Amino acid sequence: MIEESNLPRDIFQLSNFSLFFFLDFTPALLLLVLTCPLWQISQSVPLMGMQDSCVLYARTLLQNITDVLNQKTLFSGIDCTKQNMELYKKTSTPSACAPQGSACSEITTSGFDQSSCLKNIREDLKYYDEFLAAQPVGTLLFSLRELMKNCFGIFPASDSTLREAAANIRTSFDQRLHLCKVLKGFQVRAITINRVIAYMTSDEYTK
Repeated sequence: MIEESNLPRDIFQLSNFSLFFFLDFTPALLLLVLTCPLWQISQSVPLMGMQDSCVLYARTLLQNITDVLNQKTLFSGIDCTKQNMELYKKTSTPSACAPQGSACSEITTSGFDQSSCLKNIREDLKYYDEFLAAQPVGTLLFSLRELMKNCFGIFPASDSTLREAAANIRTSFDQRLHLCKVLKGFQVRAITINRVIAYMTSDEYTK
């Protein structure tokens, strides 16, 4: 379980918005990826070959995470807004993808390693794909895999096979509570990924 003291690794990506916004799972989350003007991160060197359509894939993923967290039936008896998030801690995506000297970052970096950033995002996506494959999350898994395949060249197992497996899942209270916490962590990580992709496809980068 992630401790609150460890949150800044991803929270700095939220800029001036408070913790309240993503704890409430409101549509305001989608605005967070645009909070920090693109010119503020123009010193970094983003990943290569990202298509404009990836912005839509990433935003759709973030919206679907939010939609699942808002499912009252799935989280019946659980107040997700009061639960701690669980971040995947085997990657260093926020620091690996942090722009040099960005006013949006609480971390000072000596430079941007695009290979490290790409590697960390890919590992994040693989982890969440494996986790969500065994969860009743509807279109969330599909949107994750669309981003993986079309923007990061990752091709998971058959969608149809996993849909059949997920249809037979019966989750206990503890499993649903764990899902809530993991999704909250994924939501914050998805915001980071959205900001990275938004810059990589921006006019500032393509100049």
